[in-house]
Amino acid sequence: MATRQELSDFLASVERRAFKQAVYALRDETQALDVVQDAMLRLAERYGDRPAAELPMLFQRILQNAITDHFRRQKVRNAWVTLLSALVPDSEDGEERDPLEVIEAAGEGTASSSAADTMERRQLLEAIDEEVGRLPARQREAFLMRYWEDLDVAETAAAMGCSEGSVKTHCSRATHALAAALKARGFR
Repeated sequence: MATRQELSDFLASVERRAFKQAVYALRDETQALDVVQDAMLRLAERYGDRPAAELPMLFQRILQNAITDHFRRQKVRNAWVTLLSALVPDSEDGEERDPLEVIEAAGEGTASSSAADTMERRQLLEAIDEEVGRLPARQREAFLMRYWEDLDVAETAAAMGCSEGSVKTHCSRATHALAAALKARGFR
């Protein structure tokens, strides 16, 4: 059983990666932050008593389900808004902003690197971010779990609900697509 401190440490260690993963999927930072917070709350409420070793896989599955649920709710919401917009002359402008600031990447260069190296590194990271965001959903999910979350093939397959062969195929396609896209952008 995970202690409160182990659960807290785990959530602190995955928050940035989970946020980035949700941004890639949802393409909206505010919604991504909401989804990640919901996933973290679900993990703490429902699975906080599980062993610490099980938390990474459980959290990945919860996060992926939360992203899928978000898309489902959005689809239903859009259908109702479309239907009801003809009946309502003016929609309310109740624009709410989330008070939390967007999490920024902390990747500042070291003192020994030159400004050119730092700029090149930053451009490469931005290009990788963009290209990962363009991957198909299943490829992106497999790629992020395997290479960003360091889950093995079996854990990734269990979290994605597919076979290990599918995970390998998705990862291979994602890796080749990223390499080709980065090469086309001038990175080697």
